[in-house]
Amino acid sequence: MKFLYTSLLLVAVLAITGCSNSSKDKNSDNASAIAVTVSSASTDSNTPFLTASGKVKAVNSASLSTRMMGFVNKVHVNVGQKVSKGQLLISINNSDLSAKKAQGTAGVTEAQAAFNNAEKDYQRFKNLFAENSASQKELDDQLANYEMAKARLEGAKQMKNEVESQFAYVNLRAPFSGVITNKLIDEGDMASPGVPLVSVEGPGSFEVTASLPEREISKINSGTEVLVSITSIGVQLPGTITEVSSSAENTGGQYLVKVVLDKTDADSGVLSGMYATVQFPVEKTEDTSV
Repeated sequence: MKFLYTSLLLVAVLAITGCSNSSKDKNSDNASAIAVTVSSASTDSNTPFLTASGKVKAVNSASLSTRMMGFVNKVHVNVGQKVSKGQLLISINNSDLSAKKAQGTAGVTEAQAAFNNAEKDYQRFKNLFAENSASQKELDDQLANYEMAKARLEGAKQMKNEVESQFAYVNLRAPFSGVITNKLIDEGDMASPGVPLVSVEGPGSFEVTASLPEREISKINSGTEVLVSITSIGVQLPGTITEVSSSAENTGGQYLVKVVLDKTDADSGVLSGMYATVQFPVEKTEDTSV
């Protein structure tokens, strides 16, 4: 009986071991059947021509500021408003400047009167000297007075002109006809010298500045006609290369190329700040590096 139990136990162990090995063989077969996909590096081969991205900018653009500190009396324009050349955009309080102008005007009047008297005295002594009724020293003194009065008059006029020229910076006017693109100050705010207050752009003339790597820049020349695509509005416009940078030291190793677009009308939809793609009429260099 003991022998029988031992035989049955041995058969059971052999059966379990055989099932385990069969399961491992099946798992191994399934694992070998799984397909593995390896992706390879690819390049955009839609076009053989060299392309570069850039941003649209108005050719005529200006950010206006003042040289005088003062409170803004009135802002006469809003963003998007069309303006004409010479139109008043912003008025800044100029009470101090007006007082200086009045002083300058009074100074010119005073200097003019002194000059007129000195001129008369000089002419009178000049005639007396010709008649031997005045000495050479007296004539020289009158000539010196005349020259000093003349110099004072010129100085007074220059001071007045300097004050008047500053009025151009307290009354900001449009340097050309265009559209207001930014307004950075409101009525009652303090305007500081050199800080932009309003921006204006001329219509119809746009340019794109694109960046190219060193391996491509040698192919690009000024005067070359290119094609500029603005995908956001779905338009393509011809343009001409006007500037090609000869240094990439301050542009992260990229060379800047400026393209001026052909004249566009108001209905074209082109606006400053839009992204554009410039297609150059040269074949691109394939990057063979891995």
